[in-house]
Amino acid sequence: MKIVVGTRGSNLALTQTNMVINELKENHPNIEFEVKIIKTKGDILNNIPIDKIGGKEIFIKEIEKELLDGTIDMAVHSMKDMPGELPEGLKLSFTPKREDCRDVLILKEGITNIDDIPIGGRIGTGSKRRKYQILKYRQDLEIVGIRGNIETRIKKIETEDLDGVILAAAGVNRLGLELGDRIFYLDKEVVLPSPTQGILAIEIRENDIKLHNILESISHTETEIQSRAERAFLKGVGGSCHIPVGAYCNVMDKKIYLEGLLGTEDGSILIRKSVEGNLDSPEELGYNLAKYMVKEIDRI
Repeated sequence: MKIVVGTRGSNLALTQTNMVINELKENHPNIEFEVKIIKTKGDILNNIPIDKIGGKEIFIKEIEKELLDGTIDMAVHSMKDMPGELPEGLKLSFTPKREDCRDVLILKEGITNIDDIPIGGRIGTGSKRRKYQILKYRQDLEIVGIRGNIETRIKKIETEDLDGVILAAAGVNRLGLELGDRIFYLDKEVVLPSPTQGILAIEIRENDIKLHNILESISHTETEIQSRAERAFLKGVGGSCHIPVGAYCNVMDKKIYLEGLLGTEDGSILIRKSVEGNLDSPEELGYNLAKYMVKEIDRI
C-alpha cells in the first residue's frame, strides 16, 4: 500500500509531515509513503497581511483541491490554520499528541524577557490575537506587522530592527532551534494561544475508511478532546484572521476546563472567560462558551 501525503514546502511543514509519517511507519512498517509539496496562496503572497488576502484557507485550499481530486491521499496541516468548516467530501482524521500550546518571544541578543524590552520597543507579529494581548501587558510597545516562515521572521529581528518576534512554541520546538536565552515563553495568562495551537490536523477524504483506521494508531485521546472543544469555540465565534480569538482546553481529573478570548477587530474590546464541563461533551462546551462571549461583546 502506498499513501501520498500533501504538505506545504516550508521547513516546518515538512518536519511536521515527516513526524507523522515516521509515527505511522512504526505501527505500519509495510506501508510506503510519498510526500508531495503543494504551494498555497499563503506561500506565494507571503508579504501581504493575511487578513488582506483571505482567511485561514489561504494555507490549505490548494492542498484540499488535490485531496478532492485524488492526487494525494492525506494532508498534514497545523490545526490552527484550519477554518471551522471543511469542504464537502473532506474530514479531519485522528490527531497525534499536542506540542507546547504557548506562544514565545524570540528576542534580540541581550534581551532575555518581556519586561527587559526597552520602552517603545518594536515587536513583530502578523496576528491580532498576539498583538492586542501583548499590548494589554505592555501598552508602550510598537507592534510591527510581519509575515513569513519561522526562520524568515526570526531574521527580521535584524533586518527590520525589531526587539523580538512572537511565534508558536510548537514550531520552534519541532524545528529544534537552538536560541538559548533569547526564547521567552509567554504564559497563557498573558497571551492565550490560538485555538488548537500546537496540534496537527490530518485531513483525508470523508469516505476513506481504510486510511482513517490506519491513522487511529497515532491518536492521542487528550489532544482529540482539546481539539474538539477549541475548534467548537472557534466555529461558535465565527473565528477568522480579522478578529482576535484564543482558546485553551485543559483536561484534568475527568473534567475539561475551557478558556476563551474574544475581541473586536480593532482590539478596543478584549474579553476572557472560562467554563468547565464533562469529558463527553467538548463541542457543547466550546459552542456554549462562544455563544456567551459573542453576546457579551455585542452588549458592550
